Amino acid sequence: MKHLVKRGKGSAGRLFPVRRGTGFGLLLLALCLLVWIPLLVMTAAALMPEDELYWRYGSPLGLGQTPVRAALLPDYPSPEALAELLLRSPGFFVMFWNSCIQVLPVVLGQLLVGAPAAWAFARFRFPGRRALFACYVVLMVLPFQVTQVSGYLVLDRLGLLDSHLALVLPGIWASLPVFIMERSFAAVPKELLEAARLDGAGEWRIFLHVGLPLGYPGIVTALLLSFMEGWNSLEQPVTYLKDRTLWPLSLYLPDIAADKGAVAFAAALVTCLLPVLLYLNFQEELEQGAASSGSRE
Repeated sequence: MKHLVKRGKGSAGRLFPVRRGTGFGLLLLALCLLVWIPLLVMTAAALMPEDELYWRYGSPLGLGQTPVRAALLPDYPSPEALAELLLRSPGFFVMFWNSCIQVLPVVLGQLLVGAPAAWAFARFRFPGRRALFACYVVLMVLPFQVTQVSGYLVLDRLGLLDSHLALVLPGIWASLPVFIMERSFAAVPKELLEAARLDGAGEWRIFLHVGLPLGYPGIVTALLLSFMEGWNSLEQPVTYLKDRTLWPLSLYLPDIAADKGAVAFAAALVTCLLPVLLYLNFQEELEQGAASSGSRE
């Protein structure tokens, strides 16, 4: 145990090893490259002309057995694929707006429904609270395949199949956002709640003016993860939507023919932009919310 420093006080004042040298930094850099290289290759392919793209990636696109010649920069950059996608592909915009219609109401509904439910679990003690929260946890860990048939039957009886509501309503009542927000609300100091009650604030006012501001990182984390899940969902739309005009953007890429490989890379690039921008803008809140969801005060 060499090169030890002490940080913080109490339980946080444990000894942490200090790593020196460049070996650890190179390891972290290599791990980062494993994530970034596919994104850089995709961006470069989206800016390649078709002849260069097929020369480099003919084998993965099913156009021969030539070796892959991956590149992080195109030899002759061309915006032709992006222009065809954004100007001459109406199906792309239809599926883009389908994704917005199916995902944004889910996020808003989870805020209106999940946040009060999480606050109730975190701050109220009522009969059956533990059993009900345990049901939320069980539903959270169940994969979609387990509830696929039962969900299909329920939506069929309600007449919601082949409609946007088939994806919106189940998403609003998801259990994962409640679990994440409950942990964040549980970390709100009790002293603040007692002070608010002494000032005459009611429960709803305390929730709106104390709970939501202090639980903001957990709320953002829950809604951001829900947005990512809905934006990238594949199984739910394929199961519940038989009408292809209702399909979201996540089903657009597999439907592109091999002879439009450049458009496929361009569509993948545009599809990634919104989640990446959201992550970059809410990175700090996401880290804080993830940390609070894994511990309880």
